[in-house]
Amino acid sequence: MSQAQYPTPAADAPLVVFDFDHTLYDGDSGSHLFKWLIERAWWRRALALLIAPVFGPMIAFLPTRRRGISGFVWVGTLGMRKVAEFDAMTARYVAAHADAIKPRLLPVALDVLRRHREAGDRVIVATGAPPELARAILAFAGHGDLPVIGTQVGPKYGSIVAVRHCHYRMKMRMIADAGFGGPVEAAYTDSSADLPLLHAARRPVVVNPKPSRVEMFRRVLPAGTPILNWGCPGRDGDAL
Repeated sequence: MSQAQYPTPAADAPLVVFDFDHTLYDGDSGSHLFKWLIERAWWRRALALLIAPVFGPMIAFLPTRRRGISGFVWVGTLGMRKVAEFDAMTARYVAAHADAIKPRLLPVALDVLRRHREAGDRVIVATGAPPELARAILAFAGHGDLPVIGTQVGPKYGSIVAVRHCHYRMKMRMIADAGFGGPVEAAYTDSSADLPLLHAARRPVVVNPKPSRVEMFRRVLPAGTPILNWGCPGRDGDAL
């Protein structure tokens, strides 16, 4: 079924939220993009190595994650003055790496997404990745028309940096600000950073979690919450 053939969701249709990285896509799409942006020039690589001891450890901790990521985004986009330049580079990256990106879209995940769309649910993607990146990748699978809520970027310090990180509680706020208020019927994500979303959902589903996080999910989520593996190598969850 092409995107034009999906029914238009009613205003009161069930709201279904998908994370993107490690949920619909095998890997961290933003990291792949920014790695490519950094590797475009030797001086960017050198600068990334220089800041890594400070900004790298920040990414591992929730309170400092946005700042850590922003450091490497700054290196990759240094010299850009407008968001349009960043979006153009994102489109260039996706087009140049289509053969490597397409296999990373998880077939099981896309099948679940497709069935929700066929049922007339209000399906959105909410991700920490830049929305233009996720939207361009989803277009490969015929879902480029889906609403995508992602990290907002803007010009600062001579580059493009994250100004509103779609992450943790902020993700819930950005979903509401985008006009998708009300109860969440179902939520699919791999990340403990999405616990506010999972707690808000009537039907939380954990997919492709890190093995070290499985027990935590079982402890903090309602009994019987599905913990599934949708074909993401190195991740945990029950196989379908």
